Amino acid sequence: MTIASQFALFALVATSFLLVVGVPVAFASTGGWSGRKSIVFSGASLWIGLVFLVGIPNSFIS
Repeated sequence: MTIASQFALFALVATSFLLVVGVPVAFASTGGWSGRKSIVFSGASLWIGLVFLVGIPNSFIS
């Protein structure tokens, strides 16, 4: 269980880093938002899912 939660936490950190870099690039590029909108929304959905995947089991560990 510890390995799975550590992998989920690593995935959350990696996704956060990719979104921190990728979202401003998508907004700044000319005409890039319309082409990258679905990727940004998919990344945000993945991030929300990972937050719950990490947070719910972590609330049971004391």
